[in-house]
Amino acid sequence: MGEERPDSKGAVGEKGLAHAGRSVRSEDRDASDVAQIFGFHSVEAALRAPRRKLIRLYATQAAATRLAGEAAARGIETVVLANEEISRRAPREAVHQGVLLEARPLAPIDLSELPDRGLVIVLDQVTDPQNVGAILRTGAAFAVDALVTTERHSPQFSGALAKSASGGLEHVPICSVVNLARALQELGDRGYLRVGLDSEGPQTLEALSLSRPIALALGAEGRGLRRLTRENCDVLARLEMPGPIKSLNVSNACAVALTIVDSKLRAAGH
Repeated sequence: MGEERPDSKGAVGEKGLAHAGRSVRSEDRDASDVAQIFGFHSVEAALRAPRRKLIRLYATQAAATRLAGEAAARGIETVVLANEEISRRAPREAVHQGVLLEARPLAPIDLSELPDRGLVIVLDQVTDPQNVGAILRTGAAFAVDALVTTERHSPQFSGALAKSASGGLEHVPICSVVNLARALQELGDRGYLRVGLDSEGPQTLEALSLSRPIALALGAEGRGLRRLTRENCDVLARLEMPGPIKSLNVSNACAVALTIVDSKLRAAGH
């Protein structure tokens, strides 16, 4: 069977798929605040997220067919391209799996919007997008209420980060602050237990008595938590490591820590 040919309006068949040569609307072309999301699971999650504003979906024929229901429900234009053409539009070396979504970046939430009995992750200058993406994915799995990070020294919340998050970016709101120390002070004023994860902490995370609300602070690999961040934590705790290596990659440490926190909160009836 030959390829379907576009009609004079650029649609393919009855599925609302646009031809690759269709012109881009001027309001989209001039927009500077466009996030690129690639990878099948990340794009699928973005299409299903009601708070994500969508612009256009580029997909291979196979990927477009798989996502036809989600795309139709959101009324987004889908442009069918060859895999190589998507690679040219996507960031260099992106593993896009035949799908690339253009969307508006998710608006960050304000610190005041965090729930009174929340569980939040605080990142102190963790800049690696794959680590932050993995943390978001883990955070979504543990129903974390938000990720608090700084406006500077943070990666862009799209591209490789969204791919690594595998949909987690759509489920964990981002709270971007100017000054992390002041943000921790405000969380303390609201009753949050501020736990700083430190490989040389004086006590283990397992030994702590935990209750909501909790802010779990993690620092960049190597440098760890900065001095002011440490000073604005209620307690510094370490993960108990029986082996010769006493520290983990920050995203792995976050996963272990959230497992412990979740278990202790459940045991305490929180």
